[in-house]
Amino acid sequence: MLNGRTALVTGSTQGIGLAIAKALAQAGANVVLHGIETAAEGEAIAAGVAALGGVRTAYVQANLAQADAASRLVAAAAAALRSPDIVVNNAGIQFTCPIETFPTERWDAILAVNLSAAFLTMRAAVPAMRERGWGRIVNIASVHGLVASVNKAAYLAAKHGLVGLSKGAALETAAQGITVNCVCPGWTDTAIIQPQIDARAAQFGGDRQAAIRDLLSEKQPNLTLLPPERIGDVAAFLCSDAAAGITGVALPVDGGWTAQ
Repeated sequence: MLNGRTALVTGSTQGIGLAIAKALAQAGANVVLHGIETAAEGEAIAAGVAALGGVRTAYVQANLAQADAASRLVAAAAAALRSPDIVVNNAGIQFTCPIETFPTERWDAILAVNLSAAFLTMRAAVPAMRERGWGRIVNIASVHGLVASVNKAAYLAAKHGLVGLSKGAALETAAQGITVNCVCPGWTDTAIIQPQIDARAAQFGGDRQAAIRDLLSEKQPNLTLLPPERIGDVAAFLCSDAAAGITGVALPVDGGWTAQ
């Protein structure tokens, strides 16, 4: 149980991030949610999460593509509830394109949101964790932090970088009661992969299920698009006392993808 702990989850108003926020709240943690929605929209989502676990929640809006936004987000979380004991870096964006035509601005944005923002939230949150002698950092990487696919240059660079960053931070904080781990999801039913499903569906007369089966058959042996809740469960476990001895790990939740 995480009673008395406070978590900051980036990118947590939908998909995997929201599933993680809900799982942490149900485990007893107070949760600061983050997104780019309006304050009213974000606060309504946060209130729904609070109701699940009878915990306190708050919402902070921030555009993590901006250089100073991640550090300010940690400060805002501390002001809203308290300095986070748990940080889950989930916010991410995607763009697919062959490397020779990959736009520089998309490269910069993906590296900023998917990698640099995680570094900056960790840098801002670790000092208070060290003082308390307890902390949990869970970075949502991807199976693409472990293996590659075509047309995803920036995403691959960011997610591979996030795995390496997490290992280094785990070594630096291991003696202070802090763990730093990555979760590496395979195909998960979230908005970020919807454009890829839509593109496949066009080849199957608009049949979304046929598109999903075709997409997964290339990579994911269980042929199942994972519910975000399964990633939430894994993240909550890594924040628990049961996972106190697990640090520096990049844990695939990928239906057998990386076993091949």
